Amino acid sequence: MTPTYDGCTLCPRACGVDRTAGGRGACGQSATLRVARASLHRWEEPPLSGTRGSGTVFFSGCPLRCLYCQNAAISHGGAGVPVTVEQLTETYLRLADAGAHNINLVTATHFLPDVLRSVREAKKRGVALPFVWNTSGYETVETVRTLVETDTVQIFLTDFRYTRADTAAALSAAPDYPAVARAALREMVQGVGAPVFDDRGLMRRGVIVRLLLLPGHLLEAKQALRELWRAYGDAVCLSLMSQYTPRPDLPAPLDRRVTEAEYRSFVCEAQTLGVTCAYTQEREAAAESYIPPFFDTGLLVCDPPKAAATT
Repeated sequence: MTPTYDGCTLCPRACGVDRTAGGRGACGQSATLRVARASLHRWEEPPLSGTRGSGTVFFSGCPLRCLYCQNAAISHGGAGVPVTVEQLTETYLRLADAGAHNINLVTATHFLPDVLRSVREAKKRGVALPFVWNTSGYETVETVRTLVETDTVQIFLTDFRYTRADTAAALSAAPDYPAVARAALREMVQGVGAPVFDDRGLMRRGVIVRLLLLPGHLLEAKQALRELWRAYGDAVCLSLMSQYTPRPDLPAPLDRRVTEAEYRSFVCEAQTLGVTCAYTQEREAAAESYIPPFFDTGLLVCDPPKAAATT
């Protein structure tokens, strides 16, 4: 089935809104393609950022409305500018010319029809870099399958945020998140296979699963870690994230950063399990300076270097 904005079912919300008629879906967006930022991003995992940066394109809106979202300006707010498919394709080309190691599509699910067209055209015009699907993990199996079968993306950078329906309901209004994310992840791993790296240590194909440790949620994070290791072993790479940055309006325990003891316990769990491919973060990653500014950048800004995550 060809993805469409008409009676939208692109994300698991399946809101059915006719976005072609100007209606806004659960993602907050109509059928007008909107992008908030495009830049060389050096703050992703090392095999994506490399030495020159990942060519990130942040799309406006999001199907998953998390209370604590660090990119609230684009997921909840109105940041972003309308672009055409042709302009989006040109953005990929400019990022490639600027030295990007890959093209990183951030929260693009709800613009899937236009993304498919733009990537297809970019490849025709010579972009040979891997494309990364940077997602919350809240994806339908059909969307993942489409991305794989059309060879639109070669790398999935996906979150696995919750193992409990009640947590997902309270923090993201999505009690189905655990089941949906599990099914989507299975499809991702089946679709692109085990991680493949080039001679520079850059990922060319595979899946990286991000586990963002939330304050007060250590036990659930460890449960997610154990589940993923048992299910996939080294068929996926894990990213153990400490970068949670609280907003001032959040209730406890989301009103604070993750403690050093919490994160150390999280990392120790991975070591005890024998996890073989994992990335960790320094505590300094939990800072507002690691949240990109979202404004009309002309769709290409080369950010100054920042410290990358460490293995």
